[in-house]
Amino acid sequence: MTDPRPTTGLAATTTPAAEAPRADEKNEQAKNEKPRGLWSDAWRDLRRRPLFLIASGIILLLLIIAAFPQLFTSADPNFQDLTKARDTPSGEAWFGYDNLGRDLYARTIIGARASILVGLAATLLTVLLGGLIGIIAGYFGGIVDTLISRFSEIFMGLPFVLGAIVILTTFNADIKIPSGSRIITQVVVTIAVLSWPISMRIMRSAAIAAKQQDYVKAARALGASPTRIIMRHVLPNTLAPVMVYATIALGGFIGAEATLSFLGIGLREPVVSWGVMISDSRNYIQAAPHLLFFPAGFLVVTVLAFVMLGDAVRDALDPKQK
Repeated sequence: MTDPRPTTGLAATTTPAAEAPRADEKNEQAKNEKPRGLWSDAWRDLRRRPLFLIASGIILLLLIIAAFPQLFTSADPNFQDLTKARDTPSGEAWFGYDNLGRDLYARTIIGARASILVGLAATLLTVLLGGLIGIIAGYFGGIVDTLISRFSEIFMGLPFVLGAIVILTTFNADIKIPSGSRIITQVVVTIAVLSWPISMRIMRSAAIAAKQQDYVKAARALGASPTRIIMRHVLPNTLAPVMVYATIALGGFIGAEATLSFLGIGLREPVVSWGVMISDSRNYIQAAPHLLFFPAGFLVVTVLAFVMLGDAVRDALDPKQK
């Protein structure tokens, strides 16, 4: 039997020599590559997810509609023509007319601004309030953590709709016709007050895990102040789970605005929003279903897009999914 392996000294010596330049090239490329962090890896992963691309495209279109509604309609959303009340969709009015003869397409386009504005503002306020309280509770612990946790349980045990009814009814007790900006502010504050404990708990858990890391202990041993440690070391490493929650919660808050408006305690005239339009259509669902279909369709698509975006961001930021 013959040995299939090379027996000549030439083959044994040329193979390492040929591979040496390739190894040097790989080492040089590794040195030139910049170290990638969590956010860069997440962005690289998100760009390959169809779910993220579809949700981002829908959200971008909705944001453009909310910011520049004049690009999509020039009709006055408050102009009334009772002779056209509850007319079905046609070439003149793509979505038909509501019970007061107002152009439903124009109102749907204009209504995107108030609905999305409430969702964005409520999410921002909720995350800022809950995140600030949560990072303080998680970092300092002890009696501070206990007091904050017990206080947050009061709000978590309060049903959202019941709490919103109490707060908004109290706000509007002495106000017959609140202005648009005033009622929007009231709805935003109400949603944030009832929702901050969730973001607080998420931030608290992330802060407790982050403060146990060696770099935080080293900074504390070097005499860094708690404020510096929180801002420079703890906060950057606790943003990921809060960002995931904020993305998903934004869609939920847009739906919450519609719920409160449907119950008559949220946004109302003269504000135009999808929730207000759904509330106006509740007495005509059987006679004129298009009054409900179009604003409800926009609302469902918007909420679904933000939920899809949140799921994609969560999977990209979750190390277990790698």
